[in-house]
Order: sequence, then C-alpha cells, then structure tokens
Amino acid sequence: MVEVDTLLRTPPRFALAKGLAHGKLGSAAAPFTLKRLLPPLMKSPAVYTPLISFIAWAFLIMSGCAAEPLVALRGCKFIPTEWADGDSFEIQAPDGTHHTIRLYGADCVEWHVTDENDARRLREQRRYFGIAEYGGSPQTSIDAAKAAGKSAAEETARALARPFTVHTAFADARGDGKHKRIYAFVTTADGKDLTEYLVQMGLARAFGVYRETPTAKSAKDYQEILRDAELVAAKAGAGAWAKTNWDKLSTERQEQRKEDTELSLAAGTTKTSGVFKINPNTAARDELMKLPGVGEVTANRIIGGRPYKKPSDLLNVEGFGPKTLERLMPYLQLP
Repeated sequence: MVEVDTLLRTPPRFALAKGLAHGKLGSAAAPFTLKRLLPPLMKSPAVYTPLISFIAWAFLIMSGCAAEPLVALRGCKFIPTEWADGDSFEIQAPDGTHHTIRLYGADCVEWHVTDENDARRLREQRRYFGIAEYGGSPQTSIDAAKAAGKSAAEETARALARPFTVHTAFADARGDGKHKRIYAFVTTADGKDLTEYLVQMGLARAFGVYRETPTAKSAKDYQEILRDAELVAAKAGAGAWAKTNWDKLSTERQEQRKEDTELSLAAGTTKTSGVFKINPNTAARDELMKLPGVGEVTANRIIGGRPYKKPSDLLNVEGFGPKTLERLMPYLQLP
C-alpha cells in the first residue's frame, strides 16, 4: 500500500497515476487520497478529461492482468532426484506435499539432454556463454557445458540442505507440457535468493520468466538485478564464464540470433491450418513456441504476463503489437 504522506508530497497527477497503475491504493488510503487529490484537478477540463481516461485504463490493467498473489511455504525440504537441474528440482512442503519447482529468472545449462529440443537449448546456452568452440571440438564444448549444468544442480542441492522458504503462486511452469512444474522464488536458510546466488556463481544466466518478488521488487527491477549479477560473474570468470572465449562471444551470439530470426520468419509465413488452438494462460513454454514467430524469449514473456482474460490483453506483453496479435489470433483460445 502506498503511504498517504508520500502521495501528498507527490504532484497529484503522477501520484494518482502511480498508485492506480501499480494497484497500490489500498482501501484505507484511497478515499482520503482521492478526496485530497481530485478537487485541484477538476478545475481544468484539459487536465481531468485525459485523467479520467487514464484512470479507466489503469483499472482495466489492474483487473485484467494482475498476477496471482504469492504464497509462502516455509520450512520446505529438498528432495534429491536423478533428473534435477540447478533451476528445476523437487521439494517437500511443510504439509508433506511434493512440488517440482522452476525458479523465476534463472536458466542453468542443460545437462540431461534427452531429445532434440534439449540439444537445441544446450547449443543456444553454449553460444550465450561463449563456449560453443571451447576445446576445439563440439564434443569438448558439450562436455564442458554439461559439467557446468551438473555443478549448478550440485550447488542447488548444497544450498538447500537446510529448510528453506518457497514463494509461489502455483503458476504452471511446464517447459515441454509433460512434466508438471510450478514457478517459484526460493530463499535459502541463510536468506539468499537462490536465483541471484546461482547467477552470481556463474552457474545460471539471467533468463526466463519474471514477476514481482516476495520483497515487492517489480519484475523489471528483479530482471535488472540479475543482469547486473551476471555481468559481475562474467567479469570474475565465475562458473561457466571461466571457459568463455571473449573474442568469439559476439560472433556466437550473432549466430544464435540469426538462427532465431530465420526460424521466426519461417514460422511467421506459415498459413494457419486451424488444427490447433492454444490457451496462453495454460500452455507450456514449448507449446507457446509453436505459435508463428514466437521464440523462447517471447514465450517466457507471455508466461510472465499471465493471466489473460481476452486476446487483446496480450498487447501488454513486451514486444507484442497489433500485427503480432493479428497473426496469432487464429491460434488463440481464451474462455
């Protein structure tokens, strides 16, 4: 909730806009705040006419795209499994139920490669860290990348050896649509955010789905914090960054972007066949990536922007415009 004193020290239009846009005008503060802020604005139609329009817009955004609240699960236990990654693992909640967690904002290197999709992701991750040509052969590079992924899994298990806290809204985090997972923030017994810790160690990149944190940081702020941590880890040569070929990093990433663009162009020219429909509220990442022109980054943004009540709500997703929405409309299914 926004403090009333803070609002009253802020220019009225901006205070009201900020409070409305972020949904922070609580029931106790709102009547008093509006009572003090609105009268000065009503003196000029040039001011209050666009303001009223903005208020309506802000409430639509709040009601249509507000993220589900986080639930705190304290005293969770880590459950060892053969399939766990640094960013995806099984936990036992205090009530005895088991959940598979997928961390917000972290992407650890794949080390359980079982199909072509996993192999593509591993190649993309190798290029991101600038290790695609490490050791002079693809196999040496792959082995080094998998070793980094294994180290991430081991570090996560070690960091969660003592009871920890999970904050989750139970949002569906299935990557391939087969294995049920939920997105979550994890705070270790010593108070560390597990995602930030893995990025700092060079065992994960700042990549994935973001949302407001348990400490009320916005999704954008959290993303920037992780990106900064990634830069520091890269400079220090931590984890996977120790093997980075800095002379080749730019070239490797350019190759990946070129490949992604070509795939998007090919998908974007595909005519709708009407044989499948996707609900953007429930579809897994890989299912969303079947949509024309939707890659992994956009799929993650769609997941992070849930829930959607109508197709036009997707226009609030970064990178979405009217043309993109028009192209995807034949594939979208919303209640």
